Amino acid sequence: MATLFSDTFRTQGLRKKMITELRSKGIVDEKVLQAMEEVPRHFFSWDEIFVEKAYQNIAFQIGAGQTISQPYTVAFQTELLEVSRNSKVLEIGTGSGYQAAILTKMGAKVYSIERQKYLHEKTKKLFQMLKIPCTLVYGDGYKGFPQAAPYDRIVVTCGAPYVPDTLLEQLAIGGRMVIPVGEGETQTMVLLVRKDEKTFQRSEMGVFRFVPMLEDKNGGGF
Repeated sequence: MATLFSDTFRTQGLRKKMITELRSKGIVDEKVLQAMEEVPRHFFSWDEIFVEKAYQNIAFQIGAGQTISQPYTVAFQTELLEVSRNSKVLEIGTGSGYQAAILTKMGAKVYSIERQKYLHEKTKKLFQMLKIPCTLVYGDGYKGFPQAAPYDRIVVTCGAPYVPDTLLEQLAIGGRMVIPVGEGETQTMVLLVRKDEKTFQRSEMGVFRFVPMLEDKNGGGF
């Protein structure tokens, strides 16, 4: 475990290489790149055998049938969000906690929901150890977290068959939601911008691959 939570010259160098690769793939938001250079991804891999692989552009298993998304996917979704300091962000699918840690590093106030109890508890302990000020919620992502709504930004880090109405309702006017939509092996990354109470501007931003969003699929179809 000492290796897993040590940020050495080696891992710092691997992060710099990762940032160079992200730039080459078209990520241009310097705030996103800076946060991803500052947050050690291997801390969220949960196993020392993944320390070297943590900075490759790959996803890998973290238990309970879930994965930590590849760095490019994290960067792409975060860039689409256009997060500002003090933005209130709802994340659906805490997973390893890496995406939430990036958003927090960027100065956002983050609420993150996880459906898998095992992952929620493990990430909660990790965040306490790393002193990451993020509100972690154990619950159903389809229902969001209305207690803290509305949100300036909502990001979904698992594949949804449709955009849940409950999440649309919790997005502030002028807010942005990034969600991968589709029931097959791949999903379409969708960006939704709320124009007013009833109007959402929808853009499709390419094809990605995510694990499926879990539980009750009540209400939706946008």
